[in-house]
Amino acid sequence: MKKLLCKDHTVSGEKFELIYDSDLEMYATHPQPNKEQLPAYYKSEDYISHTDANNSLLDKIYQFIKNYTLSKKVKLIQSFHTADQNLLDIGCGTGDLLKLAEKQNLKVSGVEPNNDARELAKNKITDSDQIVSDLKDLINTSNQFDVITMWHVLEHVPNLEDYIDNIKKLLKQNGVLVVAVPNHKSFDANHYKEFWAAYDVPRHLWHFSQKSIRDIYQKHHMKVSQVLPMRFDSYYVSLLSEKYKTGKSNFIKAFWIGLASNWKARKSSEYSSLIYVIKND
Repeated sequence: MKKLLCKDHTVSGEKFELIYDSDLEMYATHPQPNKEQLPAYYKSEDYISHTDANNSLLDKIYQFIKNYTLSKKVKLIQSFHTADQNLLDIGCGTGDLLKLAEKQNLKVSGVEPNNDARELAKNKITDSDQIVSDLKDLINTSNQFDVITMWHVLEHVPNLEDYIDNIKKLLKQNGVLVVAVPNHKSFDANHYKEFWAAYDVPRHLWHFSQKSIRDIYQKHHMKVSQVLPMRFDSYYVSLLSEKYKTGKSNFIKAFWIGLASNWKARKSSEYSSLIYVIKND
């Protein structure tokens, strides 16, 4: 059985196995922390998606990339030309995407389990009640959405099949789901192996390929209609991976690995992270 042994570099220092499913071409983290254990692995100032931190150089790089890509994400959402542009962002973090989308006249809602991030997000949109802590808070409501987005969220979801079922209930017929996840078949993943930062165990429970995403959603009668690259991810992930591997932030080497990953992906389509546009049949 194909395996990798990876370390949690962010919080605990513990090691976890990645076990490969050859049918789906994806890894699963083992053991997976249970619902009570999992929150402790997010308690770190280094877990930047839950803060608006802008202190260290890595913070500044992350915030620069995030701000640059926000407008592109909103433009992608608007390009679907759905009826009401009623948007749900799952894992909305500190709410910057929702803030910008609302400025573009989209009706916005969000799900964010982290208390601190959720409070920051609530202060950024008009109706703070539209940001909830759990997807289940929306399931028994009359809400249905034209577009649901999950930017680097699906890899964190414990009960994958049940979660996708719940998303489908919230998505209108012919609605669009946008899922962005790391791609373990990218050049930078193969270069850094167990030090690849996007494995991020145990917070990342699943490690997807293009085949796994297509096959998993097909079981739920949803179809991948488009796959788009996230070119900046290879640089940021390579920078973190260099630090994990060598103990140093080697900016020059990380840049060249990130560049090589994007260059090779021009032919293979295996970018460091990918955006999947998924239609609800």
